[in-house]
Amino acid sequence: MVRGGYIYIITNKNNTTLYVGVTSNLKKRIYEHKNGKYKKSFSYRYNLKKLVYYEVFSTIVEAIAREKQIKSGSRKKKEEMIRSMNPEWKDLYDEIELYM
Repeated sequence: MVRGGYIYIITNKNNTTLYVGVTSNLKKRIYEHKNGKYKKSFSYRYNLKKLVYYEVFSTIVEAIAREKQIKSGSRKKKEEMIRSMNPEWKDLYDEIELYM
């Protein structure tokens, strides 16, 4: 069975810190961020709970390659990506519930 993947960007309430991640289960992973499952993680330390961007891939390998590409880019590029999908920087978590 080939498993799909997702890349995502989360931020804090003031949009000052960005985190790019990859997962095979977006709904579950964002839930974990929102509920502070990993107390020593970067996202927990900087209170990153707002999903502002994501992409869907047919394989986790593709998602990992895209994550590396995004992480190597500038903050400006990440902000442009976010604005292209989510100009208001609203939390997309409730919307992904409809599609997952």
